[in-house]
Amino acid sequence: MPDDVPAPPLLPHHPEVAQNLSLGHGGATPEQRQSVWLTLRRPGWLKTEVLSGLVVGLALIPEAIAFSLIAGVDPAVGLFAAAIMAISISFLGGRPAMISAATAATALVIAPVVASHGVEYLFATVILAGVLQVAMGLLGIAKLMRFIPRSVMTGFVNALAILMFMSQLPDLMDVPWLVYVLVALGLALIFLFPLLTKAVPASLVSIVVVTGLVIATQMAVPTVGDKGELPQALPVLVLPQVPFTLETLQVIAPYAFAMAVVGLMESLMTAKLVDDVTDTGSSKTRESLGQGGANIISGFFGTMGGCAMIGQTMINTKANGARTRLSTLAAGVMLLVLSVLLGELVGMVPMAALVAVMVYVSWATFDWHSIRPATLRAMPLSETLVMLVTVAGTVATGNLAVGVGLGVLAAMVLFARRVAHFVTVRRTVGPGDNGHDDGGTVTYTVDGELFWASSNDLYTQFDYLADPDHVVIDLTRSHLWDASTVASLDAITEKYERYGKTVDVVGLNEASTAMRARLKGKLAPGE
Repeated sequence: MPDDVPAPPLLPHHPEVAQNLSLGHGGATPEQRQSVWLTLRRPGWLKTEVLSGLVVGLALIPEAIAFSLIAGVDPAVGLFAAAIMAISISFLGGRPAMISAATAATALVIAPVVASHGVEYLFATVILAGVLQVAMGLLGIAKLMRFIPRSVMTGFVNALAILMFMSQLPDLMDVPWLVYVLVALGLALIFLFPLLTKAVPASLVSIVVVTGLVIATQMAVPTVGDKGELPQALPVLVLPQVPFTLETLQVIAPYAFAMAVVGLMESLMTAKLVDDVTDTGSSKTRESLGQGGANIISGFFGTMGGCAMIGQTMINTKANGARTRLSTLAAGVMLLVLSVLLGELVGMVPMAALVAVMVYVSWATFDWHSIRPATLRAMPLSETLVMLVTVAGTVATGNLAVGVGLGVLAAMVLFARRVAHFVTVRRTVGPGDNGHDDGGTVTYTVDGELFWASSNDLYTQFDYLADPDHVVIDLTRSHLWDASTVASLDAITEKYERYGKTVDVVGLNEASTAMRARLKGKLAPGE
């Protein structure tokens, strides 16, 4: 099992360390808690990982079936995608404790190719999407994550919580009244059981108790089995039955690219979220490579592929406390076992039990601090607007990638608008050429960063007609960031020249001087 964390400097033979090894989380750092090597040697940690994998595996079944229906494929295609993605990513080195499986975001993207060309083209699309994700990882695309503002992340988390809750509503509509009782019971167990003990995940206890009650009383309520037929055999390697031609590539390439981008964005955002939950870092490039590799494997096993599954990841890390790739591996293995070998038993699990788990995860995921009146009063209005744009865009489209893109765009526009107003121009009349203070020279001192937003207003800050024959523009306290600024300086100089006046631009730093020398006089129309 690959592991980002090197063997921690614990000495098992030392009495204090030996005691810590038997005390669950005692004496361990967040980085050590991610170590597979240490987890295998601590029964308490290992139990947490395995039981969490069981809970996640159970919760994956109805969602994987639902995503299969969205994509227009057999339920087995979604179930096997979830299992193979989870197992593959645990070995390929994705973010520890993050769950990758079939998702709604990728299902929506690939549904058209299934409808127009059939399931074999789907498998080819998934493989190509994986190849593209690997290429993006090698090109360093994942490093662009650092440009996503905190307000976008907050909006992403809140929108995710809302979407997770909304996804449970179909299972709460037009159902027997007993379903609401069971959901309330499940939520009560999840919230209250940890007060008794945290040795067993409360979500697992909730599922077992609610399922046992339904079986014992023979309640007529919707179950997992009602979502679709579970598979009877394990998946096998297949080669997509499509013509290996340029025409096929032209058909699948647009869908593969969309799947690669959407899946990678959702995975990287989830990885960043888990970084915060676990107080550890992760390699986003490695995550890109792992997601791509898992999709390639998934495609060759005849499944619909996927990406990081945010809701299940929150169950794994936030609700159940899992921290290593062992939980991801356990989730994939458990899903296969539950689907193929224990399908009849799993089919008896009431949907109300799983709805309760997901409602709790939605509640726990939402950043309630971000909407407190005190927080909103202290937060700059632009930050709040960016968060709201991200939430609104995501909820309106049902696509996290769209919401994040709109949020980043809003943040860029608001930042540029704010920074543009930081530039000031101060006019000073100085001595003329004869050495007397006769107003023969005027100096404009520019203070602030000059780029496309601020430099457009720079042109209007000069008194072209009233100024004397000699004008000095002092940029000692400024910096030229782009071609728009050079073009603005050219326009200012040319307008003064039309009035027969000379302009000296002084104080440019080395980088600004080089940029102006390279672009000066070359930006006018027709040049």
